[in-house]
Amino acid sequence: MLKKLLLLSLLAALIALVWQLGWLDALTFDNLKRQQGELVAFRDAQPLLVSGLYFLVYVGVTALSLPGATIMTLAGGAVFGLGWGLLLVSFASTLGATLAMLVSRFLLRGWVKQRFSKTMQKLDAGIEKEGAFYLFALRLVPAFPFFVINLAMGLTRIKVSTYWWVSQVGMLAGTVVYVNAGTQLAQIAGPGDVLSLELLVSFALLGLFPLLARKLLNSYQNRKKLQGWKRPKSFDTNLLVIGAGSGGLVAAYIAAAVKARVTLVEKHQMGGDCLNTGCVPSKALIRSARLAQEMREAENYGLKSREPEIDFQQVMARIQQVIQQIEPHDSVERYTGLGVEAKEGCARLVSPWEVEVTLNSGEVQRITSRSIVLATGAEPFVPDLPGLGDVDYLTSDNLWQLREQPERLLVLGGGPIGCELSQAFQRLGSQVTQVERGSQLLPREDRDASDAVLNKMQAEGVAVKLEHQALRVEVRDRENLLIATNPEGEEVAFAFDRLLVAVGRKPRLKGYGLEELGLVPETGKTLETNAYLQTLFPNIYACGDLVGPYQLTHAASHQAWHATVNALFGHLKSFKVDYTFLPWATFTDPEVARVGLNEKEAKEQKIDYEVTLYGIDDLDRALADSQAYGFVKVLTPPGKDKILGVTLVGPHAGDLLAEFVLAMKHGLGMNKLLGTIHIYPTLTEANKSAAGNWKKAHAPEGVLRWLKKYHEWRLN
Repeated sequence: MLKKLLLLSLLAALIALVWQLGWLDALTFDNLKRQQGELVAFRDAQPLLVSGLYFLVYVGVTALSLPGATIMTLAGGAVFGLGWGLLLVSFASTLGATLAMLVSRFLLRGWVKQRFSKTMQKLDAGIEKEGAFYLFALRLVPAFPFFVINLAMGLTRIKVSTYWWVSQVGMLAGTVVYVNAGTQLAQIAGPGDVLSLELLVSFALLGLFPLLARKLLNSYQNRKKLQGWKRPKSFDTNLLVIGAGSGGLVAAYIAAAVKARVTLVEKHQMGGDCLNTGCVPSKALIRSARLAQEMREAENYGLKSREPEIDFQQVMARIQQVIQQIEPHDSVERYTGLGVEAKEGCARLVSPWEVEVTLNSGEVQRITSRSIVLATGAEPFVPDLPGLGDVDYLTSDNLWQLREQPERLLVLGGGPIGCELSQAFQRLGSQVTQVERGSQLLPREDRDASDAVLNKMQAEGVAVKLEHQALRVEVRDRENLLIATNPEGEEVAFAFDRLLVAVGRKPRLKGYGLEELGLVPETGKTLETNAYLQTLFPNIYACGDLVGPYQLTHAASHQAWHATVNALFGHLKSFKVDYTFLPWATFTDPEVARVGLNEKEAKEQKIDYEVTLYGIDDLDRALADSQAYGFVKVLTPPGKDKILGVTLVGPHAGDLLAEFVLAMKHGLGMNKLLGTIHIYPTLTEANKSAAGNWKKAHAPEGVLRWLKKYHEWRLN
């Protein structure tokens, strides 16, 4: 500790001395031009001394992470010329960078991690995956400031020797460009020289170098990944999409819209899980269940309440009717009309460019494609629970074949799917027991949002068992039992007629040839892609539930746009997928909708925030609808109106959230929201009222006191 304090004191003293003497003020372009002649003369008189002093100053500026390294590099070319200047700058910059890295490793570990936490996450992931090559890429293409790389790399496990030689080689190309620019600056004698061909070329290189370096680096990496595979001389199609769920349909649609030749292969049902087993059937079920509950609560509206007569078979038949009504939107006929070559069958990768398609008719075809988009989706995760195979358990896939309503339904899992289906079946007349091993339902949400759902479900009769760990399934005397441990560690048994497993979903990976290409991820993980949704092979992209991290229909569509555009036009311009403003909702009653940060995430990321709350129980329209429950919660930076995140709990929360998503995406704060006219009486006024609460909490008290005095004066 004493050594660190001494080193810190020494560094602080050196930095203070540099600032006090005004040395950094001398490191400007104008000053370099003014003193260029004197510096060159001094160099001619004392070449070794000037070279040594320059070397030491450069090392000091870099080691202390002081501003001015760019001017120092230009000065190297202007004073010493390309050859000797390049030699001095190359070794001085590497030595300074290594010293800065060592200082960070020894002294600033905690501070740098806190100050540059997001950068560190990327660096750690890159070093873990690609080691020295990742550092080389950062050095070759200065996307990050070099001083940040120096400090951040000190927190990694990279060897000093590796850091030295990679930096020496990686920074060399950029150093050549900057030193050469310095040599051309030395030729400027008057305004006319600014337009000289040599100078224009030098400055053009300064601007183009990062782009050219990134292109060359990407080209090298792509060629390396595709080594050992024979690339076809020509292709049958521009894009081949495997899977016709939400992601695959959007990918095919976009490709056809820009007139690319696109082939879409689906082995089961067009529309995927969303249409056939997910969003559409579950929301149709929820609507029927909500109506049943409204009949029970009719007295709230001045009507006679009654227990609804549930025709479960008719409820399930209605769900199939809804699916059939939507099916034409996702049909083979529609996409064929859009210009997509839609094929029904199984697709299997045989190379990065070639897919073997076994049609449902039995015919086998081989199709070559310049790019491929994997959109195979996900399927329910079934835990390895002893005895589970002895009962005819349900999942979100086969649930929709039910025609006999279970009297006692046990739902395993407290996530969005489990909560939505638990409440729906309880409202339709089943006695539902919901078992969750965690301490709250909807574990990704804040506790207050989770509790709002928990309280409503319990009030309607759902037996929610939190902190219960499922152990096994048993059949005793022809009765099905789930054995679990309660919070005290004791074994308890829950009887059921049917068991619904809703503990999550896993990516569909088998049967697509991913194993042969080495694309299968570790067990339990989604398919790995980069920020552009490229897999291990640069021409194979993936989107949707297959890659996560959000298993949502609109997330799959969002990814599909990026995957398709990058697949078709990535050689010109690529787009990183961004989830910053991705919203989602759980369609329980009350609904829970969110965009951006919630309190739980803000605390985990150590982000300062303040909370503005508005209770929907005070909203006129909610009172008129007898649905006055829930809240709007907005997170903002302390003292600022920028919206960091919103959690909405209440009726139609998923619809109300859209205004906040738009505001966040376009940088509109609470003041702009407050100044927007909202129709009265509507539920959307809850958003404006939340903005009003924020404004009240940040009212300028001093100004208001003076205004009060002003108005009192006006009375006289």
